[in-house]
Amino acid sequence: MQLDCGITNPKVIAPSLLIMGEKDYVMKSPGMEDYIRKGIVKQFMPNLDIIFMSEGNHFVQEQLPEQVNELILSFLTKN
Repeated sequence: MQLDCGITNPKVIAPSLLIMGEKDYVMKSPGMEDYIRKGIVKQFMPNLDIIFMSEGNHFVQEQLPEQVNELILSFLTKN
């Protein structure tokens, strides 16, 4: 079954923030590292800020809560 929801240009144009740990296992998924690091994701989210935290893994918000909070507050202030 194919669903046509009428979306012809699927882009998120709102300012967005992606905070990832450098050690996140998601980056091991086929194609994911190129998709994020090479900016391919920005074809669909042109206003995406990507921040990598060197000591973080998949649960960076639990590991480094103060730093993540600072990044989020900075992003919200800027946008």
